[in-house]
Amino acid sequence: MSKRHNWQCGMRVWLENDGHIVLGRGRVELLEAIERHRSIRQAAASIGMSYRRAWLLVQSINAGSDKPLVEATKGGNSRGGAQVTPAGKEVIRRFRALDRALRATAARVVKSF
Repeated sequence: MSKRHNWQCGMRVWLENDGHIVLGRGRVELLEAIERHRSIRQAAASIGMSYRRAWLLVQSINAGSDKPLVEATKGGNSRGGAQVTPAGKEVIRRFRALDRALRATAARVVKSF
């Protein structure tokens, strides 16, 4: 009796710009949470991330991209917030499409093992 194999492929996908990591799955999840909550603090809390880590990631994302992907306004009494820019929304869409396509391709290849 032959053993049946159920091969699977795990992968991590990220995008770099001039050697600077801009996007990966976690960063895209953060951007999507910012889009939902319009707040870096609330977005971070919703995905179990510290505010400091989220803030540093937003700075890194913006520094590595050609255009700002997140715009933030200071909080305090004036109740600041954050929003994903149109460029950010497009990058999220494209990253998700790329991730789906790569996973689908990998699944087809691995199926033949």
